[in-house]
Amino acid sequence: MSRFFATGSDSESEESISGDEIAPKPVGGTYSKPPVLLSDDEEDTKRVVRSAKDKRFDELSNLIKTIRNAMKIRDVTKCLEEFELLCKAYTKAKTIVDKEGVPKFYIRLLADLEDYLNEIWEDKEGKKKMNKNNAKALSTLRQKIRKYNRDFEAQITAYKENPEESADEDEEKNDEDSEASSSDDEDAGMSAKSFLKKADAGTSETRTKFLKKVEEEDDEESSDEDWGSDSEDSDSSSDDEDDKYASLASKFLKKKPANEEERKAVEKKKEEKVKKKHDRKAKKKEEEEEEEEPGGEWEKVKGGAPMVKPKMFAKGTEITPTIVVKKLNEILQARGKKGTDRAAQIELLHLLASIAAENNLGEGISVKIKFNIVASLYDYNPNLATFMKSEMWKKCLDCINELLDILFAHPDMFIGDNITEDSENLFDPAEPLRVRGCILTLVERMDEEFTKIMQNTDPHSQEYVDNLKDEGLVCQVIDRALKYLEEKGSTEEICRIYLRRIMHTYFKFDYKAHQRQMAKAQESKSEQDQAENEAEDSAVLMDRLCKYIYAKDRTDRIRTCAILCHIYHHALHNRWFQARDLMLMSHLQDNIQHADPPVQILYNRTMVQLGICAFRQGMIRDAHNALLDIQSSGRAKELLGQGLLMRSMQERNQEQEKIEKRRQVPFHMHINLELLECVYLVSAMLLEIPYMAAHEFDARRRMISKQFHHQLRVGERQPLLGPPESMREHVVAASKAMKMGDWKTCQNFIINEKMNAKVWDLFPEADKVRDLLVRKIQEESLRTYLFTYSSIYDSIRMEILGDMFQLDLPTVHSIISKMTFSEELMASLDQPTSTVVMHRTEPTSLQNTALQLAEKLGNLVENNERVFDHKQGQYGGYFNRDQKDGYQRKEGGYMRRGGGGGKGDRKST
Repeated sequence: MSRFFATGSDSESEESISGDEIAPKPVGGTYSKPPVLLSDDEEDTKRVVRSAKDKRFDELSNLIKTIRNAMKIRDVTKCLEEFELLCKAYTKAKTIVDKEGVPKFYIRLLADLEDYLNEIWEDKEGKKKMNKNNAKALSTLRQKIRKYNRDFEAQITAYKENPEESADEDEEKNDEDSEASSSDDEDAGMSAKSFLKKADAGTSETRTKFLKKVEEEDDEESSDEDWGSDSEDSDSSSDDEDDKYASLASKFLKKKPANEEERKAVEKKKEEKVKKKHDRKAKKKEEEEEEEEPGGEWEKVKGGAPMVKPKMFAKGTEITPTIVVKKLNEILQARGKKGTDRAAQIELLHLLASIAAENNLGEGISVKIKFNIVASLYDYNPNLATFMKSEMWKKCLDCINELLDILFAHPDMFIGDNITEDSENLFDPAEPLRVRGCILTLVERMDEEFTKIMQNTDPHSQEYVDNLKDEGLVCQVIDRALKYLEEKGSTEEICRIYLRRIMHTYFKFDYKAHQRQMAKAQESKSEQDQAENEAEDSAVLMDRLCKYIYAKDRTDRIRTCAILCHIYHHALHNRWFQARDLMLMSHLQDNIQHADPPVQILYNRTMVQLGICAFRQGMIRDAHNALLDIQSSGRAKELLGQGLLMRSMQERNQEQEKIEKRRQVPFHMHINLELLECVYLVSAMLLEIPYMAAHEFDARRRMISKQFHHQLRVGERQPLLGPPESMREHVVAASKAMKMGDWKTCQNFIINEKMNAKVWDLFPEADKVRDLLVRKIQEESLRTYLFTYSSIYDSIRMEILGDMFQLDLPTVHSIISKMTFSEELMASLDQPTSTVVMHRTEPTSLQNTALQLAEKLGNLVENNERVFDHKQGQYGGYFNRDQKDGYQRKEGGYMRRGGGGGKGDRKST
């Protein structure tokens, strides 16, 4: 029999306990315990009788509390472990749940947990930062909770529709249970029902999402009232109460009201509680409405160590330059320290500048403070990888403009990094003002921050357009700084500011200069002079700035960047020969691999622009050679600094990826990659198709463009050939037509509405480029036709060829003469009749067999010599012997139209 249900008096229990060990009496009771020896831990613990329902619900509440704590710290793995334990505990409590119903707090947790997991699942950035265990647990727990919640779908839906009402019902039910279960017993100190109510009140603290603070206070007050009633009952009970009960078990049974008066008192008490609760809710609602009104909002306190703002000046203090400088140093001492509020520091500096201006302390003080304001604005973002906010950047720009205004207004003031703080003169009028600082460094940093802002803004948004409008302001500040440094700066500083101006000019097409050039013949001289005086031509500006750097700069990097920008600008404005000559004279291609990555990106951009310029001028081979290195790599986007290609983590870690992202070129400076590829493929088509026709039966013919051949093979592998859609498909279809000598079909594939919209209309002089391209297609189609079908003709008149390809007679004559002179076409011209007479140079079957035998014998000799050299311990002896003996191996075998022989210059007999 349990000792809690033992009967008897205190005297009996005292006699039964031996020695000095006396069992402590429970609080509020007069009954004694059975004669059992207790350990020290058991003596200190108050034993409470609890029903099976209380135990099971307490277990559920504790697990729910652990899950909610794990949710707060985003520990999904812990949530999964505790949820599995919760499901097991719920299964154990199934019999009680079937009798009492599913507890509201359990439904609340299931709904909240599912919402929490869905929120994490939709947060893509947060999922990426998760560790492996949490990500795996998230997927598992999400599936389990969705499957588990199907059994409670109706309850969860009802809870989500009105969570506050569900919480109120739960609280009212708890109040009724505690009220009905309150007893007049003094022995146990509290009843089982009130213990359960206390446990529920404890778990309600974890339900912070839907339960209000008022309801928690409600629970506390109601529980206090219950405790109070118990204490009153215990006080009024008699000492002989033990004799009244047959056993202690009856103390925990629910008592019915003895008479009608007691029942009415209980009901009245209930009504008062409901009324109090309603009043408190109404009061809480009024407080919330007051908070929403202006001036009633909560102030958010920033984390970290609070910055102690130094007081500016005590009342009545005389403001002198010395005091202001001292206060400035006091503010700057907090710079860079942990917990320093950078925004407050900037405000203090602005306030100090306004105080100095009000008291007319001199421009030296103002310049000193403004230098520090700009430096503090740059320090606002301590991480160099992040970019400044647009508002902060504009404040910085305004401050630099104010600084330049002061410097222009006081030309006798000296500023520079070489001025030490001891030698500064901020306010002495007898000597020239000297301030430590560098205006060039501020302008350069401002320009770099502008580039970062453009790099980190979505290029397809209106925000990018708005930010791009600020580039005019940047150029104005650079021009002002340039003007100031031309008067006061050193040669090195002038070269640096010139390069900044060049970097904002070289990639822009000068439409005004282009229009002046196009309309030069129509305008009168006075109108031309007026137009030229409106603004400096960009070509003249670039020429002046670059030539100064060529002459004065002592660092290779600035001069290299200036040369590349100058070439780019020439190429952009169709000055092909100036751009080509400058590139060849600079010899940059020899050492560019040793330059830093930003300069290499600039070199790649310049070569691409040079190739596009050559294409516009009709220099097809030069265009192909200039674009070959960029396009053949397959990484044009990355080499031009216009984006990153997907790579594995072994090739590029996260830190390297951040560095490469900082090197990217802003979107408004991008070169159209589709236009670039189209120019390259069309150039390769115009070179490769005639070459393929000329060397159709040559076993050793080389490929001019591997990428072009790859596109041809892709087109041949397609099972169904439909109308071309993409730019590549248009070029492949045009190549097949040119191979057959059908120049009109080739032209229609290259020049049509779709290709015009994608490529050709992007050129400044689009019609001129299209006309030039048609002419090139006609000429190369004629060459291809002669290579392909010359074996069929004995002779053909040039007038017929001119009609076929819509070329004038001198052009046809020129093309055929070049082909015969270079021995590409074995033919002769009959001038009187304007006829091309073909020479039969096809090898006989015996000659073909002899050539094949000679080729195989040559290969056999090479293999034998390699084996012999390998045995002797020498590698590559065959090629070494070639170089030593003074002859080289020649590529290519027999060329059927005199296009160069094979080994030993074999010719047909």
